[in-house]
Amino acid sequence: MTQTDNHADDIDSHTGMHTTGHEWDGIKELNTPLPRWWVNILYATIVWAFFYCIAYPAIPLIQSFTPGVLGWSSRQGVNDDLAKLRAQRAPIVAALSNASLQEIEQNPQLRTFAIAQGKAAFGDNCAPCHGAGGGGAKGYPNLNDDDWLWGGSLDQISETIHHGARAEDDQTRSGAMPAFGREGMLTPKQISDVADYVRSLSHLPMPQGVDLTAGAAVFEETCSACHGEKGQGNQDLGAPNLADAIWLYGSDKNTIVEGLTNGRGGVMPAWAGRLDATTIKALTVYVHTLGGGR
Repeated sequence: MTQTDNHADDIDSHTGMHTTGHEWDGIKELNTPLPRWWVNILYATIVWAFFYCIAYPAIPLIQSFTPGVLGWSSRQGVNDDLAKLRAQRAPIVAALSNASLQEIEQNPQLRTFAIAQGKAAFGDNCAPCHGAGGGGAKGYPNLNDDDWLWGGSLDQISETIHHGARAEDDQTRSGAMPAFGREGMLTPKQISDVADYVRSLSHLPMPQGVDLTAGAAVFEETCSACHGEKGQGNQDLGAPNLADAIWLYGSDKNTIVEGLTNGRGGVMPAWAGRLDATTIKALTVYVHTLGGGR
């Protein structure tokens, strides 16, 4: 392929348009002008950019930027919008702050506002562990069911949110499951037996020929003090109900054996001090409405 440059004024015989003077193997490049409306828009944007740089923050400097003659900034715009929103919400926020949890539940307006505010707070602070809808995950409780380690009443939920579980708080929920195997409190055989017995409490399928008598004896001697004689759990200690077919870590035997061997004890942060009291109230009401509140 060869290129020739012909700078003389040339008219293409097929289109009647001027060419640029460039030709490749007999193919000439047309000098097609841009549409006038497009060119006008281009010039207008250049003029607009010039005035924008003068009016608004635009040009970066060494340690700062030009503030613009209007003195506007996106950060200040957000702050102004938030201030207007706070002023608009101030009356109902004050009412929410002064009302008890029970009064909020009985007042449709306060309850609706608390749920909306609580949902936003939940998404910002709780969803990373409990899921966007409170569905939980392995090791993180499902807040939609009616199975509560520490109780599902408004006051119990509020206390859990305030002080957390096994957190750095003087009043935190502190129950934990010991490491029976690692600490030498139970032998591997005893752990295997009691794991079979615990699975039977939830009526899970059992291998044929499994003798649950030995596991029942270990459970009565070692586990019933926290989980109850029939495995019904104890919310004062945070001991889960083992007979309701709801499992925090899993119901297969290997998972149960692992928990018995190494212990269990998830941590929930104490939100008192991190969140204001009104937000914690709203969060309490929201969690209570997820499906399992009592």
